Formats: sequence, C-alpha cells, structure tokens
Amino acid sequence: MLIKRLQLALIHTAVAITLVPFNSTLNRVMIFDLGISKTIFTLLAIFPYVLSPIQVAIGSFSDRHPIFGYRRVPYILAGLILCVLGVAIAPQIAVLISKNFTLGIIVGVIAFGMWGMGYNLSAVSYLSLASELSGEKGRGKTIATMFIAMVFGLIVTGISLSNMVTTYDPETLSRAFLIVAVSALTLGLLGLIKLEPPFKSEDSIPRSEAYTVKEMTAAITANPVARIFFAYLLLLLAAILGQDVLLEPFGAQAFGMTLEQTSRIVSISSFFTLIAFVVAAILEGRVKKKYIAQSGNLGALIGFLIIVLSGLTASLTTFYIGITLLGFGTGISTVANLSLMFDLTVPEKVGLYIGAWGFSNGLSRLLGLLMAGLVADLATQLTGNALSGYLVVFGLEAFMLFLAAIMLYRIDVGAFQKQAHEPSFVEKVALAAE
Repeated sequence: MLIKRLQLALIHTAVAITLVPFNSTLNRVMIFDLGISKTIFTLLAIFPYVLSPIQVAIGSFSDRHPIFGYRRVPYILAGLILCVLGVAIAPQIAVLISKNFTLGIIVGVIAFGMWGMGYNLSAVSYLSLASELSGEKGRGKTIATMFIAMVFGLIVTGISLSNMVTTYDPETLSRAFLIVAVSALTLGLLGLIKLEPPFKSEDSIPRSEAYTVKEMTAAITANPVARIFFAYLLLLLAAILGQDVLLEPFGAQAFGMTLEQTSRIVSISSFFTLIAFVVAAILEGRVKKKYIAQSGNLGALIGFLIIVLSGLTASLTTFYIGITLLGFGTGISTVANLSLMFDLTVPEKVGLYIGAWGFSNGLSRLLGLLMAGLVADLATQLTGNALSGYLVVFGLEAFMLFLAAIMLYRIDVGAFQKQAHEPSFVEKVALAAE
C-alpha cells in the first residue's frame, strides 16, 4: 500500500502544481505588468469553482461507467491532461490580450476553463480511488501523505518559477509554464502506472455518498448552530482565500518587487503553513480547539493588518512578516476549524454535513476571489491610487476575520450534538487535502 499511497501523492501533487503558474505568476504579469483589470482576472480565476458542482455528476458517472475496465484512472488521466493543456495555453493570454483584447479574453476563458474542468474531473476521481484503495482505516494516512507531498510541490514549483521567470518576457513565460506542465504530466503518469486494479463486472458498485445542494442547504438551515458555522466559514475562508490573486501584484506595486521575487511568495506562505500543521499536531488534545482556531484566525488577521502597514510604510521587511503570519495563521486555523467541522456532524449523516461544509468552502473561495477583484478595482477608481485598491481589500479581509472571530464564540458544539465525532489529527489533515 505504501507504493500506491506515494503514487496517489504524485497525482495529487501533479494537479496542484498546475495551479501555481496561474496564481503566482500569471496574476502578477496580467494585473501589474500588463495593467489588466483585477476584476477581469478574478472572473477568469473563479472558473474552477463555478464548475465545481459537476464533481457530483462525475463521481456518480465514473462509478457506473468504467473505461477499458477502469473506473478512476481514465478520468484522472483526462483531468490531468486538461490541467496541463490549460497551463501550456495560459501564457498566450498575456501575449494576446495586449494585442487583441477580445481574443486574449477568449483564450483566457479556454485556458482557465480547461484547468477548471480538468481539476474537477481528476480531483473527485483520485480522491475516490484513494478512499477505495486505502480502506476506511488507511484513508487518513493516504490523504495526509498526498497533502504533505502537495505542499512540498507548491514550494518547489514557486521557487522554480521564480528562478525561470526573473522578468516578464513572453517567450520565457511560455517556456516556464511549459516546463511546469511537462513536469506535472510526468509526475501524474508515474502515479497512474498500475495504480488501479481493473474493474470486474461481478464487483459491486459502491454506494454514492454525494448529496444535492438542496439537501446540504436543508442540513444547514435546520440547525441554528449549523447556520452560524456556515456563515463563520464563509467569512473566514473568503477572507483568507480571497487574497490568492492579489499578493503578487501588490508586492510589485508597493515595493517594486521583481517577477522573480513575487513568484516566491507562494513558497514562503506554503512553508509556514506546513510548519503550522506541525504546531497544530503538537497542540492537538492539549489545548481547546476553539482556542487553537481563534489563535489561527487572529494570526491571519494580524498578518493582513501588517501587510496593510507594509504598504503604508513601503517596508518590504514588514510585508514578509505579514505573509509569514498569514501563512502560519492559515495553517493553524485550517486544522482547528476542520476539527470543529467534524464535531458539527450527525453520526449517521457525516457525509451530508461534510459535504455541506465543503460546499461552504467552494462558495467562499468563489466569493472571496470575486470580491477581491471588484473591491480593489472600485477602490482604485475612487481614489485614483492603484496601491489603495490592494490596501482596502486587505483591510476588508482583516475586518471579515474580526467578524468571524466574534462568531466563533457563538458556535456551541454541545448544543449541536452531545456526542461529538472526534477524528484523529491525520483525518483532519486528510479533509484539508480534499
């Protein structure tokens, strides 16, 4: 099982690293170097999350329609290829948009659309396969291994891109993105070799645990504590995830950071998020989970405030401190809030509630990214200062985290359920990877 676990980790890493060029390099080039509207870029960036509901249909379809005797590998491969093609095409957005805006946007829709469809197609398939191959007892370790490998992949990819693309040049950008695409395809193909046993007609088809949006909404609205937790997650995650596409162009705008420097931001943030998971593991069972969650929330909040301060004082050192705190706070908050998420489930309907919280995650990322682009552009137009747009967004995200911190005190697990489901730390990390 160890080899298969590592193969699954390779696949998960392969898909994950294809997002790095979009959110750590292309965003900087389009928003800062080419002066494209932040709103336009974020409208492209939310494509994968608009498409995310198709995961339910994909999972159900692949259960019942094996291809050449395999129920998961063909869908993983198709998704991986789409992700890779999306990355390979992406640099052409920057090349074309300055020459023919309409054509550039069309290519952007194609590139982001391919990546989004590929991500949704592959993710639901390899996570299903991970669960099937590992069994209930081994699932946590498998997904945790996949997650850790992914974080290392993000760090390495960020550093590699920063070394390959030191300044914006269309040819250099295209070559770097192509290298990431080929690397991802290679990792994914290695992971797929003899990974899934062929499906036999006499094998039983597993029961799907997918729930409709209507069922998940009903589960949330039926319980007052669940409603508060849903709103809490929405605020928290929209704030934390909404900055994904703005930090790199902000670094360029506020401090004159080179493309090489801004491409390393994702590596720095991911590194401290990884450290935060280790710290959270040590605190597990020793400190109340609400205290841990609150410390993570407030750490991210302070990180945003320090980033705002760095922009006001033009201090690059302060900026690095801010992104360090943001990455660390995000890691602590993720683990602790996942623990609360497990607590806020009904034992006989775990899948339903976890699906509901997962739905909140996807919705918050979509709203957070869209909000970031719209507010940044609006603030820039009102003030006539490009830097103010970023600072307003980061300040707003800090305020959203403040509201979330207040709401956290109103979440009473005991009122929701007397006997809480208590997973291991590994299982919490496993859910984070999903």
